[in-house]
Amino acid sequence: MTAQRLSPLIIDKVVSRALREDFGDAGDITTAATIPANATSTAIIAARKSGVIAGIDLALAAFRLVDPAVRISIEKDDGARVETGDIVLGIEGTARSILSAERVALNFLGHLSGVATATAALVDSIKGTKAKITCTRKTTPGLRAFEKHAVRCGGGHNHRFGLYDAVMIKDNHIAASGGIANALRAARAAAGHMVKIEIEVDGLAQLTQALDEGADVVLLDNMSTDDLKKAVAINNGRAVLEASGNVTVETVRAIAETGIDVISSGWITHSAPGLDLGMDFK
Repeated sequence: MTAQRLSPLIIDKVVSRALREDFGDAGDITTAATIPANATSTAIIAARKSGVIAGIDLALAAFRLVDPAVRISIEKDDGARVETGDIVLGIEGTARSILSAERVALNFLGHLSGVATATAALVDSIKGTKAKITCTRKTTPGLRAFEKHAVRCGGGHNHRFGLYDAVMIKDNHIAASGGIANALRAARAAAGHMVKIEIEVDGLAQLTQALDEGADVVLLDNMSTDDLKKAVAINNGRAVLEASGNVTVETVRAIAETGIDVISSGWITHSAPGLDLGMDFK
């Protein structure tokens, strides 16, 4: 699937910062010393392992911000599945520009494609069920919008983007506010009519309390599949049920088959290995 493209306004800000970090005050001294200024080259970025692509626009921005004259052909766009050897981008321009932008482009492309690939592995594992795979706020600081975009490229869905777009009452909120009922009533009184309210529970008794207080979404934290099935029956469609904890490619199918609505995973953003992509000059 191809996710909606991100705004150039946020892309250029992040990519510019990465380029400044790499160039420092002196620029690319290796390339300047070894490559003639007028030398031109053709290169490709290709997959060295199979996976799902994400981050194309950030890679394009890296080359464009270094040298607007670099020409790039997109062979595999965001959301595309690739096999080993597949060409992702074709690049033409001055050799200095291509070499200087290479690492920043590959860093973004490899990391975000890794997130998309990890997401796709979970999505593929639950095909045929009604469950959706979502990410969490366990993202790399400064890269949340891009990692959540990569989740969508992998066929997943997004949880809240931050503290500002949904109410998420967790165990420490419950403890500090004096219980589930107190927390939910206070949240309902404070939240606008467009704001969803989710609460985390760790047992079926807490689930019943949350449902009685009208929670929109209930997060079932680290429950067994037997308890998840019971939770689905107790809920009977009243709230959206989200399962979290111990979500792996090996366990996710059994979780989905309980009838749960959403399965959230922090691993797909905070620990997904990068997809191996490389650039080679022709």
